[in-house]
Amino acid sequence: MPSNDARTLLQAAVPTAVAGAVAAAVSAGVAGGKGALGAVVATLVVILFMGIGLGVLQRTARSLPHLFQAMGLMLYTAQLLLLFIFVAAFKNTTMFNPKAFAITLVATTLVWIGAQARAHMKAKILYVEPESDKAEKPENAGSKS
Repeated sequence: MPSNDARTLLQAAVPTAVAGAVAAAVSAGVAGGKGALGAVVATLVVILFMGIGLGVLQRTARSLPHLFQAMGLMLYTAQLLLLFIFVAAFKNTTMFNPKAFAITLVATTLVWIGAQARAHMKAKILYVEPESDKAEKPENAGSKS
């Protein structure tokens, strides 16, 4: 994974994990151990889904740049649908508190999206390729000897 991609992943995952830890502490205080477990599971699901999505999107940007925007829209739509499916699937679970799970899932998803947007705004990505040493100089570009 190129350093820019790893940096973006790290800058999105760390705030999400911190938000998940805060949510787990709050959930433990409000709903006990099952609330904390629900918050931890939700945080792991968000980091896993969003991390995989970011990797797929960055690979698409490198290999198929003309599909980047469409792929991004499709990917985020699919991620949100999968998160809703997770909430629906664990709606009546007794393993952990479903309210803590759902609230943490939404909160950590919003934190991930905000952190990822901030990481992209702060990234110094070149939008023009710098000249290489082998490139023709402008004064010699038109003449062939």
